[in-house]
Amino acid sequence: MMKNILKTTVCGLMIISSTSCISQKKNTEDILVNPKLKWSERMAISETIRFPDPTLLDFQKKPRWSYTNGLVLDAMYKVYEQTNNQTVYNYIYIYANRMIDSNGKIDTYKFENYNLDMIKSGDAIFDLYEKTKENRFKIAMETLDKQLEQQPTTTEGGYWHKKIYPNQMWLDGVYMAEPFHAKYATKFQSTTEAKKSYDKIVLQFDLIEKYNRDPKTGLYYHGWDESRKEKWSNSTTGLSQHFWSRGMGWYGMALVDVLDYLPKDYQGRDKLIKYLNQYAEAIVKVQHSSGTWYQVLDQGNRTGNYLEATGTSMYVYTLAKGVNKGYLPKSHMKNAKKGFEGILKEFIQVDEKGIVSLEKCCAVAGLGGNPYRDGSYEYYISEEIRANDPKGTGPFILAALELNR
Repeated sequence: MMKNILKTTVCGLMIISSTSCISQKKNTEDILVNPKLKWSERMAISETIRFPDPTLLDFQKKPRWSYTNGLVLDAMYKVYEQTNNQTVYNYIYIYANRMIDSNGKIDTYKFENYNLDMIKSGDAIFDLYEKTKENRFKIAMETLDKQLEQQPTTTEGGYWHKKIYPNQMWLDGVYMAEPFHAKYATKFQSTTEAKKSYDKIVLQFDLIEKYNRDPKTGLYYHGWDESRKEKWSNSTTGLSQHFWSRGMGWYGMALVDVLDYLPKDYQGRDKLIKYLNQYAEAIVKVQHSSGTWYQVLDQGNRTGNYLEATGTSMYVYTLAKGVNKGYLPKSHMKNAKKGFEGILKEFIQVDEKGIVSLEKCCAVAGLGGNPYRDGSYEYYISEEIRANDPKGTGPFILAALELNR
């Protein structure tokens, strides 16, 4: 009797153990993103799963040449350089292969729109050209550089944000154009021509500092209209009304990325480092106790304001890279690290398959247009909030890389 009981018990335990192993194996197979990887690679892989077609990266219904693709894919290329993850590289290449034909023509891109946003994807193409040396990629970059040469400007030489936004300089536009501009000049232009390009690049920052920066807070207004004709612009200053988080985020990333390419003996370089330090001092003053930043930076917990992921990710990247490169004092690294921990706590979700999501991203914000965006506080807090906006996931990857996380 006792032998039968023991035999039955042992068999039962063996079945349970076997079932447990099968279950554990199944659960392991269900994991699509390894949680042991760094956050940078986890987010990059998550994006390839979330958007299997890289041309539809920004919740798009049709393939489109867009700055958001360029932002995320450029960040992904940096992950590839660190990890040699071929899946990530293939994802980047597929986008370029589909959007640029054998003659170097960019699908859906319209030169005559003079849209600074369209320059940004050139960064990802630059990465691929460096690796593949495919001439079509170089031709595409030449087209983008030619656009900058012919871009309409304000009376002082500041690039219009788009042809449909005449006389206007937005913080966004400096990031969309200038890192690519600096990179292209350094790689492909003669010393004399590159110097001219560097001068134009630094001029864009000079004008933003002259017009968009608030001397009291050190924060930057989203847009400036030289003509003062737009309803959103102040009739005296031409400025928009508020300090939008992502707008300032774009500007900070532009500063640290352009500095990668300006020669150390170039006279405008130290000036940009000065601008970056002023910028950093201003943003750390409005950092929330959680480490993150509000959608409208100086409005704190005013009704409707919220802690926002895209701007926060951009600030963490800017501060961390600024310190790593020696542009900013080391004390700012604590702000960057606190910001990253804030992102993980406030915004990051990981599902049962290991796919990483970034919550509480402002989907879009602009000035003017149709329907008209008036730049009011109510406007900035009313735009859609969504998860995994590429304007957040791209900077998150960049921030994680700078912090080796």
